Amino acid sequence: MFQNNCYNPCKLFNFAILSNIMAKLFSVGFWAAIARIILVNRTAVLIIVALITGGLATQFKHMRFTYTEANLLPDDHKVNITYNNFLDKFGEEGNLVVIAVQDSSFFTPQKFNAWNRLSKELATDKNIDLVVGVGNIQKLTRNNKKGAFDLQPLVQDTVTTQHQLDNIKKDLYYNLPFYNHFLYNADSNTFRTVIYINKKIVNTPIRKELIENFLIPKIKAFENANHLDVRVSGMPYIRTLNSKTIISEIAYFILAALVVTGLIFFLFFRSFRATAISLLTVIIGVMWTFGFLGWLGYEITVLTAIIPPLIIVIGIPNCIFLINKYQSEVKIHGNQAKSLQRVITKVGNATLMTNLTTAAGFATFILTKSDLLSEFGTVASLSIISIFILSLLIIPTIYSFMPLPKEKHLKHLNTKWIDNFVTWMENAVKNKKIAIYSISLLALIISLIGVFQIKVTGSLIEDMPKNTEFFRDIRFFEKEFDGIMPVEFVIDTKRKKGVMKLATLKRINKLEEAINDIPELSKPISVASLVKYAKQAYYNGNPKYYQLPTSQEKTFILSYAKKATGNINFMKSFVDSTGRYARISTFMKDIPTHRMEIIENQLQQKISKIFPKDRYNVSITGKALVFQKGTKYLRDNLFLSLGLAIVIISLFMAYMFRSVKMIVVSLIPNLLPLVITAGLMGYLGIPIKPSTILVFSIAFGISVDDTIHFLAKYRQELQANKWHVRKSVFKALRETGVSMFYTSIVLFFGFSVFTISSFGGTVALGGLVSATLLFAMLANLLLLPSLLLSLENTIANKKVLKKPRIQIIEDDTENETAIK
Repeated sequence: MFQNNCYNPCKLFNFAILSNIMAKLFSVGFWAAIARIILVNRTAVLIIVALITGGLATQFKHMRFTYTEANLLPDDHKVNITYNNFLDKFGEEGNLVVIAVQDSSFFTPQKFNAWNRLSKELATDKNIDLVVGVGNIQKLTRNNKKGAFDLQPLVQDTVTTQHQLDNIKKDLYYNLPFYNHFLYNADSNTFRTVIYINKKIVNTPIRKELIENFLIPKIKAFENANHLDVRVSGMPYIRTLNSKTIISEIAYFILAALVVTGLIFFLFFRSFRATAISLLTVIIGVMWTFGFLGWLGYEITVLTAIIPPLIIVIGIPNCIFLINKYQSEVKIHGNQAKSLQRVITKVGNATLMTNLTTAAGFATFILTKSDLLSEFGTVASLSIISIFILSLLIIPTIYSFMPLPKEKHLKHLNTKWIDNFVTWMENAVKNKKIAIYSISLLALIISLIGVFQIKVTGSLIEDMPKNTEFFRDIRFFEKEFDGIMPVEFVIDTKRKKGVMKLATLKRINKLEEAINDIPELSKPISVASLVKYAKQAYYNGNPKYYQLPTSQEKTFILSYAKKATGNINFMKSFVDSTGRYARISTFMKDIPTHRMEIIENQLQQKISKIFPKDRYNVSITGKALVFQKGTKYLRDNLFLSLGLAIVIISLFMAYMFRSVKMIVVSLIPNLLPLVITAGLMGYLGIPIKPSTILVFSIAFGISVDDTIHFLAKYRQELQANKWHVRKSVFKALRETGVSMFYTSIVLFFGFSVFTISSFGGTVALGGLVSATLLFAMLANLLLLPSLLLSLENTIANKKVLKKPRIQIIEDDTENETAIK
């Protein structure tokens, strides 16, 4: 009873405390005190920034690049549990590297022997468990004396004559169906060698060293010596080269972002000093980002790799607001101390709010259960708040040590084309509101039509750089061997040694046949395939006996297998140690998510018919399926994240303006650009996938900043002009329009930097965010003022616009804080 009575008051008390903290955080007095502390202790401020930067720099050594695929699912998701159970029983599945040549003259002694020598050289490394190729195929033969099977090499030694090689080719093509479409494709004269990497090193840095320092040099040397084009693929190889591309692009992006944003900044301000200070600020911000990654122990992934250039792009607008305000104040009264104090007090709290809303857009990713997105959201939101703090500390402090800006540095404040742009906006809002509404409505309708054309997709390789050699090799193996992405089927017989029951083998064989009928999946291999091969070997290699044994044959054929010479246990990879679980392994082409779902449903229907549920449990898993399920899970969570971002930012604005109607008006110019971008995606054939869904949360969190600046200034002008709406709207537009235009242009070109990436997802992210921010700028400069004018009787009164809890832009009549 006591707890029930205490609950609501406690809750209200906590909210009251939070409300008071927020009110004080954004109060004029608080920021005046902050300004005094910063400027009076300016040397100490710079020393503290340097010490923190140095401390975070020591964390660089803890940064590491990811050596595993991005797991988009939470650990407790049933798909992850199924996959981990598979790994516990059969070990890592993605440990195959495959090499292949396509040559009609492959079966000549020179080329055939050279290919075999390459296989032998690759097998010498201690981190390679096994190499299986056409030249070192182990042929299963019957040994009557021992009552066991032997493994005999198909090629005994170096081939010296063409006649000898022709016999080998005949034997391979006609007598060994087990290897067809596994090691060779007779139709296209393509020959493959499979390299089994030690499973223990697949997810470690050793894998990278093996691929880059051993496999690739050996293969290149072979190509140069024999003039053959060797195709290379497999998940370890793909992951290594993909990571290498990510690493190379980080520095490229940072440099490009610095150059682009620095150049635009200089074109606006015409000041090397202002440009240098701004670039120094964002460079320190990037160092802090890398420090956070090392300190938190997060891996650098394709997502976290874009945060450093992102911080540059987001940080430069902070610098624009602060420096533009400083120069404007200097031009008005020429007092440096007063100018710097006003920069912090007047721009500081507004910039804090805009950075908080941007950080909130990223922070919503933390609430997803995906480690990949959660880490991205954590580092991005921390970095955004950090770049705000750095801007506020560094820019006023450095300017306090410098002389006042010269007249030439202030000329940009009177640039004629900027004045013409603001005048054009005023005229459009004043005289062409109907045209603005009509264009907005037409854009909305056309965009909604495009939205219904958007496709949802997601695959393991679709965003990988398509202009690279390893991507072209992926397509080659898809064409010749039907894919390289593993898919696994696990059959639980619910009893020990249940796999080797003939009834179970027949059911596994039927499922293999069903898999083989699906063109997107490769030829499967399982214990049933091996038993069929064992029967063929028992009948002296006659290919017509490549089939499951009868109940009478099964007993003595399997007894031969158990007594195989040389401790050969060729079934251990496909049956667990208890004999209860079996696996069927296949590979999948790169296909869209919806097609994968169709295939999965087809297979589940087949499985339910072949395996009675009371006697068997059959699960489908593998990296390809886990990623596909992860994509769907991520898509749903990102939509939730976008909705949450809208709600959180709406609550921010409700807390600021205390007006529901104002919230609705402010959301319209920010949601319309999102709909337009979604429509463009539909018309341009850009699908919904993890990389493109990110666009909406990021763009919304950034674009709402302009709305906050404009509405805060508008509310201030309403009070100053005795609730005269038209005068307040146009004065707010003229006051904030230039900075909104500057920052939007920087953001547009800054995010455009990502379009130079070789990763399709990063290109889409950069292009779509840039487009969305451009639409948002136009909406905030034209549509938002028009709505305020049209709804002046509804929202421009004291009852609707109550005194805000947060005074973002204080009145100019406020007393200034003296700074000595």
